[in-house]
Amino acid sequence: MADTETFEDKVIELKRTAKTYKGGKRFRFSALVVVGDRQGRVGLGLGKAKEVPLAVAKGTNIAKKNLKKIPLINGTIPHEIIGRHGASQVLLKPAMSGTGVIAGSAVRAIAELAGITDILTKVLGSPNTANVAYATIEGLLALDTKESVKELRGE
Repeated sequence: MADTETFEDKVIELKRTAKTYKGGKRFRFSALVVVGDRQGRVGLGLGKAKEVPLAVAKGTNIAKKNLKKIPLINGTIPHEIIGRHGASQVLLKPAMSGTGVIAGSAVRAIAELAGITDILTKVLGSPNTANVAYATIEGLLALDTKESVKELRGE
Protein backbone atom coordinates (compact mmCIF):
# COMPACT_ATOMS: atom_id res chain seq x y z
CA MET A 1 0.00 0.00 0.00
CA ALA A 2 1.24 3.46 -0.79
CA ASP A 3 1.45 5.85 2.16
CA THR A 4 -0.01 8.67 0.05
CA GLU A 5 -3.45 7.05 0.06
CA THR A 6 -5.85 8.47 2.64
CA PHE A 7 -7.69 6.06 4.85
CA GLU A 8 -10.20 6.82 7.55
CA ASP A 9 -10.36 4.68 10.66
CA LYS A 10 -13.05 4.15 13.25
CA VAL A 11 -12.97 2.24 16.53
CA ILE A 12 -15.96 -0.12 16.57
CA GLU A 13 -15.38 -1.63 20.00
CA LEU A 14 -13.04 -1.01 22.90
CA LYS A 15 -12.84 -3.63 25.66
CA ARG A 16 -11.03 -3.73 28.98
CA THR A 17 -10.00 -7.07 30.42
CA ALA A 18 -8.40 -7.76 33.80
CA LYS A 19 -6.14 -10.47 35.13
CA THR A 20 -5.84 -10.85 38.88
CA TYR A 21 -2.38 -11.15 40.40
CA LYS A 22 -1.24 -11.37 44.02
CA GLY A 23 -0.72 -7.61 44.12
CA GLY A 24 -4.00 -6.70 42.38
CA LYS A 25 -5.53 -6.53 38.94
CA ARG A 26 -3.70 -5.77 35.71
CA PHE A 27 -5.75 -4.33 32.88
CA ARG A 28 -5.34 -4.84 29.14
CA PHE A 29 -7.31 -3.30 26.30
CA SER A 30 -8.50 -4.61 22.95
CA ALA A 31 -9.67 -2.37 20.13
CA LEU A 32 -11.64 -3.48 17.06
CA VAL A 33 -10.86 -0.97 14.31
CA VAL A 34 -12.22 -0.60 10.77
CA VAL A 35 -10.22 1.23 8.08
CA GLY A 36 -11.55 2.32 4.68
CA ASP A 37 -11.05 4.76 1.82
CA ARG A 38 -14.78 5.23 1.00
CA GLN A 39 -13.93 3.98 -2.52
CA GLY A 40 -14.68 0.28 -2.09
CA ARG A 41 -11.73 -0.80 0.05
CA VAL A 42 -12.18 -1.76 3.70
CA GLY A 43 -10.26 -3.69 6.37
CA LEU A 44 -10.85 -4.85 9.94
CA GLY A 45 -8.27 -5.29 12.69
CA LEU A 46 -8.18 -6.30 16.35
CA GLY A 47 -5.33 -4.80 18.38
CA LYS A 48 -4.48 -5.66 21.99
CA ALA A 49 -2.17 -3.77 24.35
CA LYS A 50 -1.72 -2.56 27.94
CA GLU A 51 -2.82 0.96 26.96
CA VAL A 52 -5.75 2.20 24.85
CA PRO A 53 -3.77 4.27 22.27
CA LEU A 54 -1.40 1.37 21.60
CA ALA A 55 -4.32 -1.04 21.15
CA VAL A 56 -6.00 1.34 18.69
CA ALA A 57 -2.73 1.85 16.78
CA LYS A 58 -2.17 -1.92 16.53
CA GLY A 59 -5.76 -2.47 15.39
CA THR A 60 -5.38 0.24 12.73
CA ASN A 61 -2.15 -1.30 11.40
CA ILE A 62 -3.70 -4.78 11.26
CA ALA A 63 -6.78 -3.37 9.49
CA LYS A 64 -4.59 -1.63 6.88
CA LYS A 65 -2.82 -4.93 6.20
CA ASN A 66 -6.20 -6.68 5.75
CA LEU A 67 -7.68 -4.25 3.19
CA LYS A 68 -10.08 -5.90 0.74
CA LYS A 69 -11.82 -4.61 -2.39
CA ILE A 70 -15.64 -4.57 -2.26
CA PRO A 71 -17.70 -4.51 -5.49
CA LEU A 72 -20.00 -1.47 -5.55
CA ILE A 73 -22.65 -0.39 -8.06
CA ASN A 74 -23.82 3.23 -7.74
CA GLY A 75 -23.14 3.36 -4.00
CA THR A 76 -24.82 0.05 -3.14
CA ILE A 77 -23.99 -3.65 -3.31
CA PRO A 78 -24.74 -5.80 -6.40
CA HIS A 79 -27.10 -8.31 -4.72
CA GLU A 80 -28.54 -9.54 -1.42
CA ILE A 81 -26.29 -11.75 0.72
CA ILE A 82 -25.95 -13.12 4.25
CA GLY A 83 -22.55 -12.93 5.93
CA ARG A 84 -21.84 -15.46 8.69
CA HIS A 85 -19.23 -15.57 11.45
CA GLY A 86 -19.60 -17.57 14.65
CA ALA A 87 -23.21 -17.39 15.82
CA SER A 88 -23.78 -14.04 14.09
CA GLN A 89 -25.40 -13.51 10.72
CA VAL A 90 -25.78 -10.21 8.87
CA LEU A 91 -28.29 -9.76 6.06
CA LEU A 92 -27.10 -7.18 3.50
CA LYS A 93 -29.59 -5.93 0.90
CA PRO A 94 -29.02 -3.41 -1.89
CA ALA A 95 -31.13 -0.26 -1.63
CA MET A 96 -32.36 2.42 -4.01
CA SER A 97 -30.45 5.67 -4.32
CA GLY A 98 -31.35 8.06 -1.50
CA THR A 99 -32.19 5.34 1.04
CA GLY A 100 -29.03 5.82 3.11
CA VAL A 101 -27.27 3.35 5.37
CA ILE A 102 -29.88 1.52 7.44
CA ALA A 103 -27.66 -0.44 9.82
CA GLY A 104 -26.53 -0.96 13.40
CA SER A 105 -23.30 0.45 14.81
CA ALA A 106 -20.72 -2.12 13.64
CA VAL A 107 -22.33 -2.70 10.23
CA ARG A 108 -22.83 1.06 9.73
CA ALA A 109 -19.17 1.86 10.41
CA ILE A 110 -17.96 -0.79 7.96
CA ALA A 111 -20.49 0.16 5.25
CA GLU A 112 -19.71 3.88 5.45
CA LEU A 113 -15.93 3.42 5.36
CA ALA A 114 -16.31 1.00 2.44
CA GLY A 115 -18.07 3.73 0.46
CA ILE A 116 -21.56 2.23 0.56
CA THR A 117 -24.15 5.02 0.64
CA ASP A 118 -27.38 3.01 0.25
CA ILE A 119 -27.91 -0.36 1.97
CA LEU A 120 -30.44 -2.19 4.14
CA THR A 121 -29.08 -4.53 6.83
CA LYS A 122 -30.34 -6.77 9.61
CA VAL A 123 -28.29 -8.56 12.27
CA LEU A 124 -29.54 -12.12 12.80
CA GLY A 125 -28.36 -14.45 15.54
CA SER A 126 -25.83 -13.28 18.12
CA PRO A 127 -25.41 -9.50 18.48
CA ASN A 128 -21.76 -9.86 19.58
CA THR A 129 -20.11 -6.75 18.12
CA ALA A 130 -16.89 -8.42 16.97
CA ASN A 131 -18.70 -11.35 15.31
CA VAL A 132 -21.17 -8.96 13.64
CA ALA A 133 -18.24 -6.96 12.23
CA TYR A 134 -16.48 -10.07 10.92
CA ALA A 135 -19.77 -11.41 9.47
CA THR A 136 -20.29 -8.10 7.64
CA ILE A 137 -16.82 -8.31 6.10
CA GLU A 138 -17.42 -11.96 5.14
CA GLY A 139 -20.68 -11.00 3.43
CA LEU A 140 -19.11 -8.10 1.53
CA LEU A 141 -16.21 -10.29 0.36
CA ALA A 142 -18.63 -12.96 -0.93
CA LEU A 143 -20.35 -10.50 -3.29
CA ASP A 144 -20.19 -11.29 -7.01
CA THR A 145 -20.16 -8.84 -9.89
CA LYS A 146 -21.77 -9.44 -13.29
CA GLU A 147 -18.30 -9.83 -14.78
CA SER A 148 -17.20 -12.48 -12.28
CA VAL A 149 -20.42 -14.48 -12.81
CA LYS A 150 -19.97 -14.34 -16.62
CA GLU A 151 -16.39 -15.51 -16.19
CA LEU A 152 -17.50 -18.46 -14.05
CA ARG A 153 -20.11 -19.41 -16.65
CA GLY A 154 -17.55 -19.16 -19.44
CA GLU A 155 -19.41 -16.45 -21.32
